[in-house]
Parts: sequence; structure tokens; C-alpha cells
Amino acid sequence: MKNVKGTKDILPDESPLWQRLESTFRTMPALFGYKEIRTPIFESTDLFKRGVGEGTDIVGKEMYSFSKSEDGESLTLRPELTASVARAVMQYNLIRHYPTLRLWYYGPCFRYEQPQQGRQRQFHQVGAECMGTTNPEADAEVIILANSILKNCDISDYKLNINSVGDTETRAVYKKVLVDFLNDNLSKLSEDAQKRLATNPLRTLDSKDARDREVVKNAPSILDYLNSESKEKFEQLQTLLTASGVSFEINSRLVRGLDYYSNTVFEFITDKLGSQDALGGGGRYDNLTALLGGNPIPGVGFALGVERLILLAQQNEQPAEAKAQVMIVSEQAFNGIVFNIANTLRAQGISIVTDLQQRSFKSQFKDADKSGVKSVIVIGENEAAQQAVTIKNMVSGAQHENVDYANIVTVLQEILNG
Repeated sequence: MKNVKGTKDILPDESPLWQRLESTFRTMPALFGYKEIRTPIFESTDLFKRGVGEGTDIVGKEMYSFSKSEDGESLTLRPELTASVARAVMQYNLIRHYPTLRLWYYGPCFRYEQPQQGRQRQFHQVGAECMGTTNPEADAEVIILANSILKNCDISDYKLNINSVGDTETRAVYKKVLVDFLNDNLSKLSEDAQKRLATNPLRTLDSKDARDREVVKNAPSILDYLNSESKEKFEQLQTLLTASGVSFEINSRLVRGLDYYSNTVFEFITDKLGSQDALGGGGRYDNLTALLGGNPIPGVGFALGVERLILLAQQNEQPAEAKAQVMIVSEQAFNGIVFNIANTLRAQGISIVTDLQQRSFKSQFKDADKSGVKSVIVIGENEAAQQAVTIKNMVSGAQHENVDYANIVTVLQEILNG
């Protein structure tokens, strides 16, 4: 049997890189005052229909939905996490306790897409949401946080695109202008773009289809239709990013693929991953909780695709050192001594492996060479009789003989720290 198409096993050799990035995911949000939230992997399908939008590709084509509840309610494996976080914030009235609510998350999501490099049907996202304020300082903060995560994952081959899609008033005016333009070029558009005219015409602006891209080169810019409030907030965001040393480019075609965005949208892109050029992004969603049936709670957030970060990090990653630092080579007759020493050293924070296959000294030393441990503890008849061990430095070849049990840690630390 094999893993299901669109899923990927993370094998032991790959795990150290995942763990290193996951450590960054935890430490960086904490430096900005963000607290972790964990939501269920599946939710009511209606949550994503109302939040993400029925006119989006995610809801229309990509969700894994099923019904197993007694009342026949449709459930969906989460395709993204912002809607889930917003649901939790409303359900537990978290905004009452934290007027400015800072939350971060990390976990798997699911979308039915054609798998390729950097795009799986089960994938992982790390992200953050700042809720409770409409001020552009919040927009700048989440962008700076996302940028800091990328930098601290040793990823540098990317650029930041930003745009404003305006408020409800702006989009209502702009949509009419855009639809008129697209209708004038209807025969040149892809079939998907033609279908979107009635449901989500803004998505045509960042279509991947070459025909659509050629058409929208001449489309009117939404930035020309921003009202004074949206324009001022977008200008303030640019000022804050510039003052923080965050480089960006304005891309008036950037709209992102979710219905709940308003005003600020942004995306981190790279040319190192082929057609899957987006590392992640986000934007402002002041109307999301209202779409979900609650009181309006302004918010802004981002999500980064972890698999794509892994692919980029792998390009610069050095081979990980062996997890185990020390191996004990011994005869089977002394297994009691071996386990006692191993447990004592582990309690001191030293990683130890022992032979579990009752092999010869020669085979065990061969395994030690292959595994890359820094030191080997030898326990043979002579060592056992003297209640001591021999410790070999596998880097220099030097040996320490007749090391009594009380001094093993001291000798090992000299070798491991050398």
C-alpha cells in the first residue's frame, strides 16, 4: 500500500528541518505578543461557504466535505484557518478579554488540487491574526511578523507584493467598471474567467491563465477607485513598512482568492519554486465575522505554506548532525550495565543509542562510524571487571581508558563540546 495521492510522508531524514522551522513558528509570534490557538481539523461546511465565499475556487472545487453526523450536517476538512479562528473568537467572545486580540496557529489543511511541487492535498499552514482594530498599524505588524518568520527560517529569495482592494463602497464601484471592461474582452478570456464574471470578477486579475493575464494588462486599476479613507490607510501602511525596513512592491492586480478580504492584501512570492510562486500572504477582513452571523470584528492576518518554506529552506540547509551523540558498544552479557549507563547519561541531556541486535564488536563499531556519533563507550570483559569503560573520540581517534562510572559524563562533555 502507498500513501494517498496529494499527501506526503515526512521521513526521519526530513524531520530535523521541519522541527527547526517549527521552532521558529513558535518563537517569532511570541516575540510579537501572539498566543497560540488550535482549532479542529474539520468544521461545519457552512462556515467556509459563508466565510471564504461560495464563488471562490476553494469552496467551489477544492473542499473535502462529508456527512457523518446524526442530523446529516455537512462537515468539511478545513481548507484554511482564518474562518476557523474567527468562529472560535466569536464562540468564546475572546475579544471581550483582549481588545486587541493577537493569535497564531500552525497545522494541516486540505484542498483537492492537482498535486505538484509545493502543492499537496494535505498541506500545512502557519499564520497569525490580529483582531479588534482597523488601524493600518495592525496591517504593518502582521506583515512584519510574516517577514520575520521567513527571515528566521533562513529564506531570502522572495519579495513582498502589497495592494488595496478598498472597502465595500470602493469594490462596488470598481466591480462595475471591471465587469464592463471584461465583457468588452469576453472572447479573449478563459472559460473559468467568463464564469467568474457573475460571481467573483476580481479573481480574474490574478488568474494564472495566460489568456486572462494578457487581457488584464490593460484593465483599470483598483487603486484609481479607492475612496479617501482606503487611500489614506494604504499610504500609512506603506510609510510604516518603509520605516521598518521592509521592502515591498505595489501590485494593483493582487486581490487574493478569498471573498472576505477588504483594503490591505499582500503576498510573498518567489521565483525559486516554478509555477507555485506564492509562499503565502493575507490581508484585512473587517467583515468576516459579520458574514459568519456575528458582530463585526475587524481583523487582519496571514498564512504561509509550510511545504513551500521547506522546499526553499532545503536549498540552503546543511546536512543535519546525527541526533545521537554517543553509542555504547558492548557484549550482550553486560546489557544491565549498558542500560544503567545509558539511562544515567540521558538524564544528563546526552543522547545515546545502544545495540539491540546482539552483534559483534566489529559490526557495532561499523554502525557507529556510519551513524556519525561523536563518541563511543566500550564495555568489554576488562571494563566490566574494573567497573569502568573505555571512551573513544570518533573525531580524533583518541581513547580514554579505565574511566570509572562517576567520570563518564565529564569525559563525554569534553569530547562533545570540543
